[in-house]
Amino acid sequence: MTEELSFRERVDRVVFGTETPGGNLFDRVLLTAILCSVVVVMLDSVDTYHRVYGELFLMLEYGFTIAFAVEYLARLWCSEQRVAYAISFWGIVDLLAILPTVLLLFAPEAAALLVIRLLRVLRIFRILHLFELQKDYFQILDVLKATSRSIAVFLSIVMVTVVVFGCLLFVIEGPDNGFTSIPMSIYWAVVTVTTVGYGDIVPTTLPGRFVASIGILIGYSILAIPTAIITSNLIEYTRKVAQTLKWSCQVCGGVDHALDAQFCKHCGAEMEIPDELREKAKAK
Repeated sequence: MTEELSFRERVDRVVFGTETPGGNLFDRVLLTAILCSVVVVMLDSVDTYHRVYGELFLMLEYGFTIAFAVEYLARLWCSEQRVAYAISFWGIVDLLAILPTVLLLFAPEAAALLVIRLLRVLRIFRILHLFELQKDYFQILDVLKATSRSIAVFLSIVMVTVVVFGCLLFVIEGPDNGFTSIPMSIYWAVVTVTTVGYGDIVPTTLPGRFVASIGILIGYSILAIPTAIITSNLIEYTRKVAQTLKWSCQVCGGVDHALDAQFCKHCGAEMEIPDELREKAKAK
């Protein structure tokens, strides 16, 4: 006979779980609220709309703030590690989603801080598992960590390359042609090697154009290196991915945990995953 869940446990499953219908519905409603609140903030920044619909936007903002405050308090209440959640990245983002509007009530001169509300869009990453995307998100982060040394070596090569080309153009072109200093010449080299080509500084002499042409060709060659490194590691990582359990960490919001995980692999917090959800995932 199934043990009756307490109210806190039921709320916990809705707020942090993704396997239950209630948790899935909660994520969908939350995603809609986040997107709508961001749209309201963006429209309110347009002077024409602000003059006509300013009061409506303000009322909607208060409504969103109350909803996000209730959600934040629910997450704080359900978490066994409340301090860890409150000072975690997602905990701070959740707090910043409501703090600017609350400050506005007590300190109208803090209106400039309302732009911080746009950080709400970051909260979308918390519920990307709704569309089975957060697993890919953390997968890419793991691959970037695994390739960080190779990328660091690549960046050092790029830095040396742009310094060399910048110094060459400074000597060849000189201040008369816009290359007024070595830093300005290095800026030109960065723009050229990355094939952006703003055109605000261009070589005018024949030797300068020849060196610039070599820089462009080298840029095309070296920019393919990080793509190859990340792609090869991503393929290798995908092959090693085992069956995982969909459950959000109560502290950092991370997912993609092993079926027998006791602690979050992203932040180390203890996982409170119901046994029946583990069994359900193993049965798939």
